[in-house]
Amino acid sequence: MKAVHFGAGNIGRGFVGLLLHEAGYEVVFADVNAALIDALNAADTYSVHEVGEEFTTTVVDRFRAVNSADDPEALVAEIASADVVTTAVGPTVLAFVAPAIADGIRRRDAALPPLVVMACENAINATDRLADFVFAHIPDAERAALAGRVVFANTAVDRIVPGQPAAGGIDVTVEPFYEWVIEKSAFPGEGPRIPGATFVDDLEPYIERKLFTVNTGHATIAYFGFLAGATTIAEALSVPAVAEAARNVLEETSALLVAKHGLDEDAQRVYREKILGRFANPALPDTVERVGRAPLRKLGRQERFIKPAAELAEAGTRPVALLAAVAALLQFDVPADEESVTLQQLRGSLPAGDFVTTVCGLGPAHPLFADLVKVVAATPV
Repeated sequence: MKAVHFGAGNIGRGFVGLLLHEAGYEVVFADVNAALIDALNAADTYSVHEVGEEFTTTVVDRFRAVNSADDPEALVAEIASADVVTTAVGPTVLAFVAPAIADGIRRRDAALPPLVVMACENAINATDRLADFVFAHIPDAERAALAGRVVFANTAVDRIVPGQPAAGGIDVTVEPFYEWVIEKSAFPGEGPRIPGATFVDDLEPYIERKLFTVNTGHATIAYFGFLAGATTIAEALSVPAVAEAARNVLEETSALLVAKHGLDEDAQRVYREKILGRFANPALPDTVERVGRAPLRKLGRQERFIKPAAELAEAGTRPVALLAAVAALLQFDVPADEESVTLQQLRGSLPAGDFVTTVCGLGPAHPLFADLVKVVAATPV
């Protein structure tokens, strides 16, 4: 069995690639980082270190790497003969990996089982988005014939993989916890054999539980921690005001999840407490600047703050804690982060209402609009 994984970075090696390896796949990493690709091809193994109450190490072998920028033909050939294709490149990069996947599907032997494609990104229904990008590169006349050669399955993924030390080479340090949930209904028969993954009939509750708890909570701690002068996420959580802000936000998102998806209230409380415990892991030196990066994307209509806040407002509840978190995000001013720079430029050039419409995707008729405009207008630039 062979899997092609786009994104040879820390998440690719320390999470998705690791689970594919443990499932028995030969893993072919695809990336544009030439130095990383060369390092992977020069090595026979790399190690994934899990740090928490105990320290364990898993050695990964049977992998190769392809430079997707320099050798696109080799990449397409790998995809055409693969069993599984996965991504961990970030939602905004999916459009750029789609052409190679499309070409791989077009060259695939019709006698082979359908290629399974799964985007493992922090976004709702990211695989559906990738499928749209892929089929945009397949001529209309070929789409019907090729549709049977590929299966696109949405996923929800969760594992904290912090920034790694420069001297660490290709080894990766991760937290012990992970979750990879895959929609079962995407497959006409049995799905791929990945023992570390969980297959479910309805993926949406898992996606939103993860996005509105893990991602919303992580980002909340980063932005309040940045304002408090903290360097790491664990350090930020040791600040009482930051910890309180995170708990308040997660209480709001938990209320939404329980009401929307019928989750057990006690189980959700245990889940969010476990998440906060994961964030506080001192062995994971994740920084507030890394977790808080790309703030413009995090203010998107379908993202971790605006989507749950909007749905609470639609249900008649004012999302006080989430609005406070948005105010903290608006003050994330990091010159090294391109989106942070753009965020501050937009705040200085757009009226508050235009900012909310342009960046957050909400119009004046939405019940959250007025409160969000007040937050943007009141937050110092």
